[in-house]
Amino acid sequence: MTSQVIDAMTDALHSAAMTNTLDLLPLAVALLIGIPAFGSCIGIGLATMKFLEGVARQPELGPTLQTKYFLAVGVTDGAFIIATGIGLWFATANPFGG
Repeated sequence: MTSQVIDAMTDALHSAAMTNTLDLLPLAVALLIGIPAFGSCIGIGLATMKFLEGVARQPELGPTLQTKYFLAVGVTDGAFIIATGIGLWFATANPFGG
């Protein structure tokens, strides 16, 4: 009798655990897309601020600074695009589910 109760409780806990892990997937995807988006926006804003300060101080270095600025902004934005792709992949095909 006791083993039947323990088995029933174990089955209930396993089914509840599976339900909770599947319910957390949208939150995980939202965080995976949202946090890099926030960081990318802050990083690009700070880079733009410093770029404009540098060009205002030494206008003759504008083309050199512009090249380095766009390279840095592209890498920063690329990290966000990769995180978005991984988040959407997790949303459509859950790699953690059975």
